[in-house]
Amino acid sequence: MDISAIIDSLHPLEIKVLTAFGASPDGVTLATEQLATATELEPSQLSMAIEWLLAKSLLSVESEAVTPVVSLTNIGEAYFEKTAPIERVLAAAREVASTGKRLTIPDLQTTEGLDPSDVSKAVGRLKKEGVLLIVQGGCIESTGRPSPSAEAMRTLLQQLHNGSHELDSFPEAHRQLIQDHAVKRGNAKEPFRVDDRVARCFALPPMGVTAADHLAKQGVTEEVSQLSPELLKDGSWRNKRFRKYTISLRAPRIGTGKKHPYREFLDTVKTKLVSMGFQEMRGSLVETEFWNMDALFMPQFHPARDIHDVYFVKEPTHATSLDEPFLSKVTKAHENGGTTGSTGWGYKFDTQRAKRLVLRSQGTAVSARTLAAAPAVPGKYFSIARCFRYDQVDATHATDFFQVEGIVLGEDINFRTLLGLLNLFAREVAQAKEVKFLPAYFPFTEPSVELHVRHPRLGWMELGGAGLLRPEVTLPLGVTVPVIAWGLGLDRMAMVALGIHDIRELFTDNLELIRTTKGIF
Repeated sequence: MDISAIIDSLHPLEIKVLTAFGASPDGVTLATEQLATATELEPSQLSMAIEWLLAKSLLSVESEAVTPVVSLTNIGEAYFEKTAPIERVLAAAREVASTGKRLTIPDLQTTEGLDPSDVSKAVGRLKKEGVLLIVQGGCIESTGRPSPSAEAMRTLLQQLHNGSHELDSFPEAHRQLIQDHAVKRGNAKEPFRVDDRVARCFALPPMGVTAADHLAKQGVTEEVSQLSPELLKDGSWRNKRFRKYTISLRAPRIGTGKKHPYREFLDTVKTKLVSMGFQEMRGSLVETEFWNMDALFMPQFHPARDIHDVYFVKEPTHATSLDEPFLSKVTKAHENGGTTGSTGWGYKFDTQRAKRLVLRSQGTAVSARTLAAAPAVPGKYFSIARCFRYDQVDATHATDFFQVEGIVLGEDINFRTLLGLLNLFAREVAQAKEVKFLPAYFPFTEPSVELHVRHPRLGWMELGGAGLLRPEVTLPLGVTVPVIAWGLGLDRMAMVALGIHDIRELFTDNLELIRTTKGIF
C-alpha cells in the first residue's frame, strides 16, 4: 500500500500514538504507561488507537506480562467498615463462652444476620484451625485459640482498603485466603476480586517505522471533519487535513423500538378472536376454590386440588362468602346430582374449603363465572387468562402460563363444532402444519379431547383440553343449552408460531433475542 494512502487512513488518535515513538523509531520500545504519558490520551482512547494500529500492522506487541492484582469488592469494603463473617462468628463464640450459654449455627444466622453459606464456610475454617469445636447437640464452643484466618482477613481488608495490590506481594497464607474468598463465577458474594493486569510493550514494524518517519517529516496537520464558512473565507482550509469517509461501510445498526414478540402474539390472538365474533371475558388472578374447581364439578377429593398443583393464598386464606343460589345448587350437584339427572360424587360438600383462595389454575374459572352471569344465547366468549400451577420448569413447562379459554353456547352446538374450532385455532393461531386429537378425561366435560400439534424440533406437544360441558356444570349455573369449552396453552402455541424452542424465552429480557425474533402475522 502507498504510504500516502496509509497516512490518509489514519485516525488522529493513531497519529498521536505513532508520533510518540519519535522521528527515529528504530528499535524503540514503549510500554502502555509510557504511551499514555506521551500521548496524553484517555485509557479508552489509547486502547482503541493501539488496537487499530495492531490491526493495520503498523504496531506490534514486543512483550506481554500478566500480573494478578487483588482489590476489594463492595462486600469487602463493607467487611472493612464492620467485620467479616469469620470475625463475627469467632466473636460470638467467645462471647457465649464467657457467659456459659449455648450457641448453635441457627443462632448465628439469626443473631448475626449471616447467610447460611457464610456461616458454614466460617465455622468450617475455624473448626479446621482448632479454634472452634462442635459438641453434642450441634453447639459451637470456643477453644480460646487465636485464628490465623480471622487475623489474616482483618490484615488484608486494611491493606486493600487503600488500593489494589499485586497478588504475589502477599505471603503464601494470605494468597490462599484471597483465593478462597475471591469472586468466582456463580459466587459473587465475596470480599476479594482478582483481576489480571496486562502490561504490554510495543514496537514499530517496518511499515510502522515508515509511517512514523513520514509523519515526522511532513508534520501533523490538523484534521477537520466539516468544511465551515470560516475555513472558506480565510482560505485556511488549504492547510487542513480533512477526514476521509468510506461510503462502502455498513451503516450502524439502530435499535428501534419494538413490541415484545410474545406480547404481539397475544394481541394478535385477541384480535383474531374478536374478529370471529367472540366477546372477551375477564377475571381475577386470585380465585376461590368454588369457582376454580367446585363450579366445574371437580370433586373436592380430586388429586389436582392437592398443594402440588395449586398455589394457595397465604393471607387472607378464605373468602368471606360465596354467591347464591350457585353455592347451594353446586353443593347438591356434588352430593347427589341435584336436578341435573346425575348421582353426583356422593360425598359431603365442604363449604369452608370452597371458600379457600388460590391462584387461578385454569382459565375455565373465568368461563364458570361468565356462565353464572346470564350470557347471551347463542354466544361466543373467550379469555386470555394467566394461570398458575406448581410444575418443574423445563423447555415446555412453566409455573405460570397463559391460556386462551373459551365457551360457545347454542342450541345446535355439538362435538363436531368443537373439533372444527380447535383445528382452526391450531392452524391459524399456532401456525401448526400437523394437528391431531386424542381422547381425554376432565371432570367438567364429556366427551373430552386433547389437542396436539407437532413442533418442528420438540415433536408432538399438547396444547390443551376441550369438550362439552357436563349438565352438572351448566345447570347449577342457570344454563340449559349445550356449551363447548376449551382451554389451550398459548405459551406452547407461541413456541410453534414464533419458532422458539424453550418456553422460558417467551419472557426473556434478552434484547438481541427480542429484536431478532420475527412475528408471524
